[in-house]
Amino acid sequence: MKKYVLIMFLSVAGLTGCTCDKTTNNKDMETKTGTLRLIYPQWQGGVITHWMPDIPADDASRGYYLGSHLLNYLAPENGQKTVEVPVSLDVDDREVKNDINAYDAIVRQTGAALDILNEEKPERIITLGGDCAVSVVPFTYLMAKYPDDVAIVWIDAHPDVTLPGDAYEGYHAMALTACLGMGDEKLMSMLPAKADASKALLVGLRSWDEGMKERQAELGIKGFAPEETAENSNVVLEWLKETGASKVVIHFDMDVLDPQEIIVAVGIEPDGMKIAEATRLINDIAAEYDVVGLTVAEPMFRYMIKLKNMLNELPLLN
Repeated sequence: MKKYVLIMFLSVAGLTGCTCDKTTNNKDMETKTGTLRLIYPQWQGGVITHWMPDIPADDASRGYYLGSHLLNYLAPENGQKTVEVPVSLDVDDREVKNDINAYDAIVRQTGAALDILNEEKPERIITLGGDCAVSVVPFTYLMAKYPDDVAIVWIDAHPDVTLPGDAYEGYHAMALTACLGMGDEKLMSMLPAKADASKALLVGLRSWDEGMKERQAELGIKGFAPEETAENSNVVLEWLKETGASKVVIHFDMDVLDPQEIIVAVGIEPDGMKIAEATRLINDIAAEYDVVGLTVAEPMFRYMIKLKNMLNELPLLN
């Protein structure tokens, strides 16, 4: 049942070939020219095994890798060129350096993603991840391509504003601050641009510790809880108008969705956004702004991991 709910969700979000009658804008939806689909199965940014004790630790760690490829399988090509970022599957290559888990792998994969974008030179990017940090390279690339004209809408249960040196060493929780040019010196020097905090918005927030809350306040990043966009998208559209930007990049972390409706992420915090609310918000933004970047991140298909492991135990299949 969950597979069909996911297919419906992707369809409404515009990631499948559904010909549903919905309002779109001419800038982004009528042409696929210049749009790159980036498969970015990075998993090293998450330190997540303790949240999924029912799955073998190595399989849980690499779950985002499987999730990225499942998203790619479910979403049609629509004429877009597809390129995959090479990602290591070595579970032993996760040494913490500079207060970041799997630092060397993340640096290599950041460089590989940048090389792809610099070669392809896309006008728009669909990123299928992968942990939340997969948005960092495409978003900063697009900010460099469209200077001072890009707003970030970060749809996530968490604010992702931690920094190296904070208690949690997962780079995926540092993703939004990285887009703002804050973080590890080497990684930040690799990124092509950074956004001002005034052009970043958090939507769907419902899970953060005091440190994250304080940093969000210090940075001045506005945030809306799920109930504030449940009925309509007005507060987001009003915020976008205030930024003066004509282009938008949207980060869609699947843990923002209400687990009572669907569980396709590590996080299962209650009272999240409904599928219809999230997809309506994204399409409302696309109806009025040029959506140049869309990331679907943090897919953790627990049942698929268990099914894969079951198949590995059957004769003639391994």
